[in-house]
Amino acid sequence: MGAVEGPAGQVDAGARPRRWRLVGPGIVVAATGVGAGDLVATLVAGGRFGYALLWAAVVGCVVKIVLAEAVGRFHLATGSTLFAGWRSLGAWTTAYFGVYVLVWGFVYGASAMTASALPLAALFGGDLKPWAVGCGVAGLLLVGLGRYALFEKVVTVCVGVMFVVVVGLAVLLLVDRVPGAAGGFAQGLPEGSTVYTLGLIGGVGGTITMAAYGYWINAKGWRDSTWMRVMRWDNRVAYATTGVFVLAMVVVGAELVHAVGADITSGDAGLLDLDELLRERYGGVLSSAFLVGFFATSFSSLLGVWNGVSLMVADFWANLRAPAGQEASARVADGTAERSAPFRLFLLWLTFPPIALLFLDEPFGLIVAYGVLGSFFLPFLAVTLLLLLNSSRTPREHRSGPVSNAALAASGLLFLVLFVDQLTDLAG
Repeated sequence: MGAVEGPAGQVDAGARPRRWRLVGPGIVVAATGVGAGDLVATLVAGGRFGYALLWAAVVGCVVKIVLAEAVGRFHLATGSTLFAGWRSLGAWTTAYFGVYVLVWGFVYGASAMTASALPLAALFGGDLKPWAVGCGVAGLLLVGLGRYALFEKVVTVCVGVMFVVVVGLAVLLLVDRVPGAAGGFAQGLPEGSTVYTLGLIGGVGGTITMAAYGYWINAKGWRDSTWMRVMRWDNRVAYATTGVFVLAMVVVGAELVHAVGADITSGDAGLLDLDELLRERYGGVLSSAFLVGFFATSFSSLLGVWNGVSLMVADFWANLRAPAGQEASARVADGTAERSAPFRLFLLWLTFPPIALLFLDEPFGLIVAYGVLGSFFLPFLAVTLLLLLNSSRTPREHRSGPVSNAALAASGLLFLVLFVDQLTDLAG
């Protein structure tokens, strides 16, 4: 029997749903976390070290599965939201999130619009800034006027495009090179690869939008612990897909960039360097297809933030206005949050104020600043999940066990190291 869907695309828990029809929120959170900068990181790692760091991408997927599962488990086990949980830990979490989300949103807005505009400007020509503004406004309209069901479908289409393009390219490059790929899982750390290894582990689909996963499963209609197994299936399928995608980028780096000894630029613009290599080796058709995949990757990240972080801000505001000791709900599941003033105001904040940064003509500075701010959030997420999932806030049967706790602690430490490294780069 297939899943029964309501008017908002929500699934009836009383039906026996087919698993593949339920995959959705996990694809959204994974696709949102894998942006153009993450593709460049894997591309550079493959270009410099060949297949020696393939294993790091696999470990990165496992880390993100643990984090996303913990976020989803808290929402389903408690019937609450992550921000309500943060608020129960003390006022420091509210202050942290309130300041962080404003600063991060301002910087990310410019970074996301730039990353989405780069392939469009390369494909169709013209100045980058109008393309960037157009991408931001398109995201604003799609998220602001649509609902979760439409948003999920658009992101899923973007994922399909980027998966076919990147994995297809990797297969093309690997036609006669399969034996060389297997060695990537057996080698250790090449000299000088420590930071790249940590970046690969930390960059496989991980940003503030990991915290939005719980809001997206609520928007899907999953509201209590009866959906726990479905959530875990959704999460694993999503990050397995992302893992294949990231591995494919390492293959592209090893087989194309490493083979010709090319130098790929840091940041989103590095994908334009790859476009040039593809054009020289395979012609314009394949390079144009790659640029379409590049756009799908960047624009899906933009849409995910425009929707997911705005939902978190709506919940933040609802809880901030609630009396002390009481919990408020942003009413994500019935679509009310997407029609609320805080949701729409934050959409405007992500779209229009960051346009000023586009005219500074400092894309590299934007990329570095975004990297620092992004890595600053994930240690906070890992630590607060440890506190919430090992307390009376979570029913005993759904609290974290030793394996989950160890994985959360290790990921928190990893992201802290990455933050320090990004901060050092900024200072330099």
